[in-house]
Amino acid sequence: MPMSEFAEILAAPGVREVCELRGSIGFMAYHGGNLEWLTDVIAERAAERSDASLYAVVQPDGMRQHLASTRVRPAESPALATFLDHVDIVITIHGFGRRGLFSSLLLGGQNRPFAEHVGDRLRSHLPSYDVRTDLDSIPKKLRGLHDANPVNLPTQQGVQIELPPRVRGSSPMWWDWESPDLTPHTEWLINALAEAATTWRP
Repeated sequence: MPMSEFAEILAAPGVREVCELRGSIGFMAYHGGNLEWLTDVIAERAAERSDASLYAVVQPDGMRQHLASTRVRPAESPALATFLDHVDIVITIHGFGRRGLFSSLLLGGQNRPFAEHVGDRLRSHLPSYDVRTDLDSIPKKLRGLHDANPVNLPTQQGVQIELPPRVRGSSPMWWDWESPDLTPHTEWLINALAEAATTWRP
């Protein structure tokens, strides 16, 4: 099923668009569900624990329609437009996988002081991971610096976090994980994100 526009993805059968307005800090995960696994769950739980706002797009099983962030446009979604008008700053959750970066968390986005703040919390909770806030160490396509990227649309912009499979509990490291709960690494990640949201002082 070829798709090219954000509105078409939102209108596809089984897709859920979530918008919950709470605090002025927001979490986004618009590649959630079956596309970038657990990104929506991570954003949702971090938002709940920090009383932050949430915007997510959750694709159902069997659907994997990826749209570049610059084409996730608030003009095509009243819910996204409302969310971006409500929040001042955002943390956007993405998933990625690249050889040599399976233990790296990449923090892009235009608000670099906020990225450093979030990075500090992540390093504290996930000391075995390589948390990168130096843009030169992040692949150019994963830096999230384009003005049209939703992470940069709020008044104070935000930080885009690229998460490898390991911290999301979907790598071979967790194939024998039998608990219905999230893996410890994912729980530590969520706690770090919630702490970053609640302790941020611009």
